[in-house]
Amino acid sequence: MKTLFAIFAALLVLSSPARADGVLDQILTPVDKARLANFDQSSAAALREARAGGDPADVAVLDKALAGQAMPIGNPLGAWSCRVIKVGGTLPLTVYPRFKCIWREDGTGWFLEKTSGSQRTQGHFYEDSPTRLTYVGAGHVAGEAPRKYGQDAAENQVAFAERRAANRIVLMFPEPQYESKLDILVLER
Repeated sequence: MKTLFAIFAALLVLSSPARADGVLDQILTPVDKARLANFDQSSAAALREARAGGDPADVAVLDKALAGQAMPIGNPLGAWSCRVIKVGGTLPLTVYPRFKCIWREDGTGWFLEKTSGSQRTQGHFYEDSPTRLTYVGAGHVAGEAPRKYGQDAAENQVAFAERRAANRIVLMFPEPQYESKLDILVLER
């Protein structure tokens, strides 16, 4: 009986680990609410800019990252290879090499941390729909103490997360603070 209860409890944690507690609207700044509300328009403009002016090899990486339809996130826990793609802005398209990310349960919900590279992020997820999560985190530079959302408005980060393939999840950061018009964090394994 204890084994059955343990299995049920584990399945419950895996099926609903993103926060759906109704506080997302209360914790987001007006700027971040506007970023998310304007996601479709701002990301479409950034993608047009990247496809028009980006190197063809980088455009192919971008298109591969975004390929597929959103599906349920499933179980994302564990280590991931991750890469940042900066879309529009200072340069039309910049594709960075692969880094390391880890997605874990931290006792309050799912938590993502980019653990290598010079620009890092960490934060939590909130349920947006059956196929999309909202990421709420903060950026920092390697060597700095990691921040939490709200500690420094210039480092606040919000994104929509979608699983686009069995082994690929993308986080799309609309209107980031620096350099680009859309940042995409591609997690693969």
